[in-house]
Amino acid sequence: MAGSRKGTSPAESSAGEVARDLYDELTDDLLYDPAIGRATMMGYPCVRLAGRFLASYDDTSGLVVKLPRDRVAEIIETGTGSPFAPAGKVFREWVSIPTPDRELWTALLAEAVEFARKSLRQEQ
Repeated sequence: MAGSRKGTSPAESSAGEVARDLYDELTDDLLYDPAIGRATMMGYPCVRLAGRFLASYDDTSGLVVKLPRDRVAEIIETGTGSPFAPAGKVFREWVSIPTPDRELWTALLAEAVEFARKSLRQEQ
């Protein structure tokens, strides 16, 4: 319910709910693949492919996706995303995209799925 989060204004809650709803909707679309499922990562909702984390969401970072390091650097350099650094430790293959953007989030989730698939193939 908008405005029910303690310590946030109705506008902040509303914006956060829009972002979370978009994350849920877009990750629901990934679940057609039986190798992809929901889980948690550091207490946040996430999706995994065959056990590999590929995306997460938190209220301050927005969408958080795992991508190749060079792609993460590119996204940060363009100002589209920010380094993902929970508790001050930068995760070099993770980038946070705080602004809800259906087209961008859809594309980045697809990249994250492909990156996870590629990692699995390299292990075999």
